[in-house]
Amino acid sequence: MPKPEQRVAVVTGAARGIGAATAVRLAQEGRAVAVLDLDEAACAGTVEQITAAGGTALAVGCDVTDAAQVDAAVTRIAAGLGAPLILVNNAGVTRDNLLFKMDESDWDTVMNVHLRGAFLMSRACQKHMVDAGFGRIVNLSSSSALGNRGQANYAAAKAGVQGFTKSLAKELGKFGITANSVAPGFIATDMTAATAERLGMGFEDFKAAAATQIPVQRVGEPEDIANAVAFFTGEQAGFVSGQVLYVAGGPLN
Repeated sequence: MPKPEQRVAVVTGAARGIGAATAVRLAQEGRAVAVLDLDEAACAGTVEQITAAGGTALAVGCDVTDAAQVDAAVTRIAAGLGAPLILVNNAGVTRDNLLFKMDESDWDTVMNVHLRGAFLMSRACQKHMVDAGFGRIVNLSSSSALGNRGQANYAAAKAGVQGFTKSLAKELGKFGITANSVAPGFIATDMTAATAERLGMGFEDFKAAAATQIPVQRVGEPEDIANAVAFFTGEQAGFVSGQVLYVAGGPLN
């Protein structure tokens, strides 16, 4: 059986955590991976992990909220690796606070990274996908999209990601492009560790407490999300589009 064509994947926020695990996982699927993050130097570890295993990777520094930087990054990826036909919009930040303490910059920063960033990256990459007649877009949402105390900005952004995903699926499907969303539950990352610190809890205690509320009785790992993304970006997932998959260890209601 002939090997499938190597396709180029772009993963944003790929210096660490879910993004890094996803970049590594897609490389294992035979993808050439553009490891994109705000700080290009911070991508070195992910790139090294991929190349050490025989894969192909390129570190790319880019602020996904800046249209000029996004266009330049995608042009560089196309020249260095090939047309980007797989896009994983993972870059994200939190600025948690109760509504009465949340300032405009907390709101705008979260909205810009999650929503403007996904919009700019998708717009830049879809041109290559349309030309190829093939594309896979996966946007990272969150179980917080269902609402979470102290995360009005993050919850709104992640709910917006789901609407954005469904709209892309309807617009781009005729060009052979699918768009889906993965919504993680509690995943052990630097972001959740920072939440534990903010709450004055040790991270191990924080994870243990969270696990008691999850049906499978453990918290998630970045690889759990990477596996879901790998499915949506696969050659055989062409009839799956506009979906939101909660990867949370059980039902959320």
